[in-house]
Amino acid sequence: MIKKTVVVWLGLCAWCLASGASFAADTPRRIVSFNLCTDQLLLALADPSQIAGLSPYAVNPAMSVMTVAAAPYRKLDWDAESVVDLAPDLVLTAPSHRPIRAMLASMGVRVAEIPFIVDIEAAKRQAREVGALVGHPERGEALARQIEVSELKLASASASRARTALLIGRGGYTEGAASLPSAMLRAAGFRPPAIAPKGFGGFVSLERLLVDGPEVLVTQDVPREAQDQGALYITHPAVVARYAERRINLPARYTLCGGPALLQGLEYLEDAVKALR
Repeated sequence: MIKKTVVVWLGLCAWCLASGASFAADTPRRIVSFNLCTDQLLLALADPSQIAGLSPYAVNPAMSVMTVAAAPYRKLDWDAESVVDLAPDLVLTAPSHRPIRAMLASMGVRVAEIPFIVDIEAAKRQAREVGALVGHPERGEALARQIEVSELKLASASASRARTALLIGRGGYTEGAASLPSAMLRAAGFRPPAIAPKGFGGFVSLERLLVDGPEVLVTQDVPREAQDQGALYITHPAVVARYAERRINLPARYTLCGGPALLQGLEYLEDAVKALR
């Protein structure tokens, strides 16, 4: 009886080892994120045991929507050495980290470059692709569907008539149409006013904003008081007075990345649009 039990146990161990080898070959076990956006995707899509390290931005509440979830994990320095020390089998980076990527690749580390997101459709694709990359395609699909549902809910919450809106940042800077904030405003049923800069974006003077500005002003992380010239623009008394009832403050952390940040941003914007009615 004992001999039979030992044989069965050895057989189970051999099966487990074979399964483990297959898992190691197909699914990364030690993943490092070197970017704010991949931090949040990794936290949403990977198992906790798969996460070996996150970028320093992961616990910055002004930039990330997942600081609580990120808190237990090791944070990297901005160099390749801090990544190599964690012995990862997959590193997620952004296109802006190409020197780091080249260095890691030369060391034999597998690196996946995750592109920046400028529209909602791309965010859905990214959720699916990263879900598959970390070994959990079903989670990527679920996140993509959540984003789609929130997008539809935002569209249904929009006013019956189209209104103009423009996101104005410090010093009067606004991003162009090919940006995630602009895509979010389009999903909310807004269209850009005539004064909106073309292309990648540009600056709008305070005078033009006050004379020919949009029906709805969208700002981000407005300071309580102006401590510099950039902040003075968006806290100017004339701007505050004109848009007292037609202003949305859309925190920047909702507009920097796809994934969980975009999902929460669409939900936040839905509530803000309803409040304008």
